[in-house]
Amino acid sequence: MSQKYSRRDFIKTGAAMGTASLMGQGRGLLAGIPRAAAASIGIMRVVSSGNGIRAVDKAMEILKNNGDPLDAVIAGVNIVEDDPNDMSVGYGGLPNEEGEVELDASVMYGPTHTSGAVAAIKNIKNPSKVAKLVMDRTNHCLLVGKGALKFALAHGFKKENLLTDKAREAWLRWKETLSDRDNWLPAQIKKLPEELQLLMMTHGTINCIAIDAQGRLAGVTTTSGLSWKLPGRVGDSPIIGAGLYVDNNIGAAGSTGLGEANIRTCASFQVVNFMGQGMSPEQACLKTLEKISEKAKLSPPSLKLLNAVGLPSFGLNFYALNKKGEFGAACMWSGSKYAVHDGQKSELKECAFLHKSKA
Repeated sequence: MSQKYSRRDFIKTGAAMGTASLMGQGRGLLAGIPRAAAASIGIMRVVSSGNGIRAVDKAMEILKNNGDPLDAVIAGVNIVEDDPNDMSVGYGGLPNEEGEVELDASVMYGPTHTSGAVAAIKNIKNPSKVAKLVMDRTNHCLLVGKGALKFALAHGFKKENLLTDKAREAWLRWKETLSDRDNWLPAQIKKLPEELQLLMMTHGTINCIAIDAQGRLAGVTTTSGLSWKLPGRVGDSPIIGAGLYVDNNIGAAGSTGLGEANIRTCASFQVVNFMGQGMSPEQACLKTLEKISEKAKLSPPSLKLLNAVGLPSFGLNFYALNKKGEFGAACMWSGSKYAVHDGQKSELKECAFLHKSKA
């Protein structure tokens, strides 16, 4: 069968062949696909939560150097996992109610539709790396607690103390102000530093999703979870379909925010499903938030999921990327940002929102 090419196609194909000859063989950007097709794909995007500007830079650097998209997003979030100043992820994350840092993470790889996750793992700084090992070295999807720790140690990870002095100070203040009917005395200092006051209750996370020039999608979500949580509490981050979902034929989505609201609606799966129905990434995120908002209205008052005017009292953000390289994000309440690298530069963008926050 003969094929006809325009002069533009010829130039694109020639450029792709030149790139391939420089990059070599193997799992490269152009490996395994016709060069003409590779020239027509060529889209590279990385999307992350607002704390992921360094993550998208690192991930894009790896993609541009012939890297695998899952390796790229994991390397990106490792920067945040290793950062003691991000107190919602990895080392320095805020602990559970007993003062122990428990971490959750998941990964998903679009081309094989495989995933791995760990939950409530202690003493391991980079749970995202362990999650990938669960995917690569077992036929399981999720390992938890002591089992996840033993698995990590068996593969050469080292136990580390993840509780920083800053996180310990915040935890102690929470203990001291929890009740006036326990044995903890009020703190002697009158006021916490402002940065710690803002962290007295948090459920921050980092999600990072990417598409490479071959059209391969991948994602990762990692967190230290809700501060002061009950020991063993698991949020949405390690739950495939909740905190992360990737379908290589459609797109990828992940989330940050109140995990329980997310789990109850399999929300990241919903975002990808809506994209599969033709919605843009931003529209899919907003539609999912609408569903979550409606379901919250059915909740009993004891869960405190609604504010005084009957709207969700919690924050929840979604980040999405489709097969075309289109991206978007949306949050329950206005004011959040997300990070994106479009192949040319990285920047923070405003998330769309379902409800307007009061100024």
